[in-house]
Amino acid sequence: MSSIPAGVPTREIYWNVPFHDLLYVFLVPTLAIAAWGVYRRVRLWRAGQPILRFDRLGERLDLFVKDVLAQGRVVRSSYAAFFHTGLVIGFLVLFAATTVVAIQADLKIPIMQGPFYLFFQSLTVDLFGLYVLVGCAMAGYRRWKTKPAKLVYTDEATRLVLLIGVISLTGFLCEGWRIAVTDDPWGGWSPVGFVFAAASDSMMSDSLMKTLHTGTWWFHMALSFGFVAWAPYTKMLHVLTSPLNIFTANLDGYGASLKPLDFEKAERLGVNALTDFTWKDLLDLDACTECGRCTAVCPANTVGKTLSPRDIILDLRELMHNNAPALLTTLGANGAGTKGADSSAPAGAIDAAATLPPVIREGTPLDPEALFSCTTCAACMEACPVHIEQLPKIIDARRYLVMEEAEFPEGMMNAITSLESRQHPFPGTQFNRTDWAEGLGLDVLGDMEDPTEAEVVFWVGCGGALVERNRSTVRATAKLLKRAGVKFAILGREESCTGDPARRIGNEFLYEMLAKGNVETLNKYGTKQIVTSCPHCFNSFKNEYPQFGGDYQVHHHSQYLQELVEDGRLLNGKDDVEKKLDRKVVYHDPCYLGRHNGEYKAPRALLDGALNTKREEVARSGRDSFCCGGGGGMMYIDEKPDQRVNQERASQLLESGADTVAVGCPFCATMLEDGVNARKGDREVSVMDIAELLLEAAGDDEASAPVAE
Repeated sequence: MSSIPAGVPTREIYWNVPFHDLLYVFLVPTLAIAAWGVYRRVRLWRAGQPILRFDRLGERLDLFVKDVLAQGRVVRSSYAAFFHTGLVIGFLVLFAATTVVAIQADLKIPIMQGPFYLFFQSLTVDLFGLYVLVGCAMAGYRRWKTKPAKLVYTDEATRLVLLIGVISLTGFLCEGWRIAVTDDPWGGWSPVGFVFAAASDSMMSDSLMKTLHTGTWWFHMALSFGFVAWAPYTKMLHVLTSPLNIFTANLDGYGASLKPLDFEKAERLGVNALTDFTWKDLLDLDACTECGRCTAVCPANTVGKTLSPRDIILDLRELMHNNAPALLTTLGANGAGTKGADSSAPAGAIDAAATLPPVIREGTPLDPEALFSCTTCAACMEACPVHIEQLPKIIDARRYLVMEEAEFPEGMMNAITSLESRQHPFPGTQFNRTDWAEGLGLDVLGDMEDPTEAEVVFWVGCGGALVERNRSTVRATAKLLKRAGVKFAILGREESCTGDPARRIGNEFLYEMLAKGNVETLNKYGTKQIVTSCPHCFNSFKNEYPQFGGDYQVHHHSQYLQELVEDGRLLNGKDDVEKKLDRKVVYHDPCYLGRHNGEYKAPRALLDGALNTKREEVARSGRDSFCCGGGGGMMYIDEKPDQRVNQERASQLLESGADTVAVGCPFCATMLEDGVNARKGDREVSVMDIAELLLEAAGDDEASAPVAE
């Protein structure tokens, strides 16, 4: 310290600490133990199948900054955000401070002095150290006092909170005793340590404080080193795995999260072994922080079903760790994951893979009943602060049950059978693909001399053409397109299901057959643009059909109609809204339009332009919207009366006091109409698509009621 001029703010490093060089003797095994813990986890992940997740580095760095450094998703929960952000930033600041000490002590570079010492090494470090201590107290209070149901309660978690708290507290004790004994003139710049110093000075002698300081300093270091060595063997590994998981997240949105199958090479269709998952899937398992946010927002879990996205991840993690030896044996000579019984894999790897227990097991979180109650709404993925991908894992397990075991609910089975024989999922319908268009005089692509004259193809969808309630929606959309002078056409009888229900139920083979057939038909007519009122069809065309050669400009009808309004082609001049609606409207966000594809503005803009009154919003809206219950094949299931997702959502919407529930999806229209009718009591409440409301505002009475036969 002699190289620093007198009067310059600083402090003596390792004051009152004998044999401090032993730190480095202990540091080597500490880091070795920690590194081994990380390495053994990395080896487990590498047993998974390959997937590209280190591309598009710019986008990944942006996501890293947003959701790791800025804690973008963590802060959505205010209580957890406060203490978790404090722990994260506090640890970073304390690590930086320790690095500064090492630079000055070991490299003899005098940086820990002057204003930097006062403002950062003293004041900033003290405040963030206090933040860590407060964060531990808040975490403990929530874990031991309020005990929210979404958390997982383990002795390990308790020990971790206590350990971090004791490390922080002993650090402040050492600082306080040093300030008190040395009469540090700069001690006031360390406010927390200064308080400890003042309290101790009034009760202890300098000799006692020096003795306590030495013992506590070594105890503090032992705890710190122990924490570093132990962390990779506990849930604290998420300090490393969570940032890595966020960096390698799917960048294409939830609507593009399902991976296709290679039917020619696949030894097993779907997933029923850990080795069937990708390395990213296995990383997901170790990235889980057990916060329970996914299960808390799951609609199936909310209404009392056994599905718990959190427990699926934790069950798979336990399965992975309990079967680590067999899983590691499946690694090939080059360290790449094997593909089941691939003949190129070592014989020992094949035998080990065969000994792995099945992923899908009765009476566990991956019970078939739980897996088939998922609505595929992706609320779990949106809620997860570390971007775990629960939904694709559920669909992968469904694929195995459907295509390998032919085991799935009867209602879904009937829908699949109808898709196979009639190319739509409604076996009882009496309508055909063109009945809804009677009297509208619409062009059909197959009947046009030059189909390329159609500005867009209006894709009606099964739910629009074949479900009576939704025929008024597609008629309203077609009328609005005609009013705007859009040159459009329909496929008519050539249209078939996009395959969305088949894919989400788990029949990937049937989905691919339907998708390829639709792409062939559309490309035959030179289709460039598609407009559809079904978000599920919209998602299929936008995110999934390109892999089959179906590259189209795709619009949900709310997006396209809003563009027409903005361009002055609709509701302008003679078609201006002459009777803005006095309805009290609440809008329900469809999962496949909002959460899966990020469209929240266009439907609201259309409604706001058609209403005299202010549109209502409910708490569960936008990215947090609660599912109608119809996705993932659940529309075809007769749920238990006390476990109906559509009724739960209807109750939420009815709490707004609205007399009209606006939707933008045929699934939502069907499910919520049933739900509202069951929960509305004596109130007059209707469920209407945004196209129906817009047409009503424009003066067409047909939009106010379904088409009658």
